[in-house]
Amino acid sequence: MSAVSSSLLDKIKEVGQFILSELNHLGGEDIDLKGKHDLVTRVDKESERRLIELLSDFSPSQDTGFLTEEFNPDADLSEHEWWWVVDPLDGTTNYVHRVPVFAISVALMHGSVKQGVVYDIYHDFMFYASEGKGAFLNGKRIYVSKESNVDNFLIATGFPFSDLSRAEEYLNMFKHLMREVQGLRRLGSAAIDLAYTAAGKFDGFFEYGLKPWDVAAGSLLVREAGGSVADFKGLDDYLFGREIIAGSPSGFEYLKKLCLQYF
Repeated sequence: MSAVSSSLLDKIKEVGQFILSELNHLGGEDIDLKGKHDLVTRVDKESERRLIELLSDFSPSQDTGFLTEEFNPDADLSEHEWWWVVDPLDGTTNYVHRVPVFAISVALMHGSVKQGVVYDIYHDFMFYASEGKGAFLNGKRIYVSKESNVDNFLIATGFPFSDLSRAEEYLNMFKHLMREVQGLRRLGSAAIDLAYTAAGKFDGFFEYGLKPWDVAAGSLLVREAGGSVADFKGLDDYLFGREIIAGSPSGFEYLKKLCLQYF
């Protein structure tokens, strides 16, 4: 697979700057509920429209579809060989409350994820990867953490805000981690959690209740940075199985063991 085009990164950054420019112009009339605690704004919708338009120019084949959070979340993947998987604004709740942790996530799939981009908009961190070519942050190669001592692990997670069906199992694992690791973080953007794991800031990440557009790009970043990704059973159903473990070799094995124990 060819490397991520610098022109594509520039275009994604332009959409990110639009999102940032709208941060202080968001009113109550611009915000809707898709479900309990699940927000969407006019900025999400407009950003997705812009991303679909620009990504069409970078599609590797005419047989390319769009799996997107706002306009086409239930796409039939048998309809096309290639797919753009797009989250135009991961961390919408943060965005609405002006917490500076939100991102654009874009992945290109052909069976598996071939390219992934996560743009941490507020901090101007552009993470990107192509299958077999490594992972990068603003042009510099990144790698997962080398930490092997559990006592020193910093673990990221996401709270189950809409799907509480496994809340008890989650909280039991959370309590276990509180006793063992150096710290736990909940940033509110799975795409950023995965990107930071790829960059070695976190030793691991786990969450359930996610959608493919939340994790597609970030999962490739972690794998290309030398880490591992799986579902809670240690298998490969993390894109559509709504659960994910990701981490450095040591962090991943630690979280996989705990997920098998608690879930």
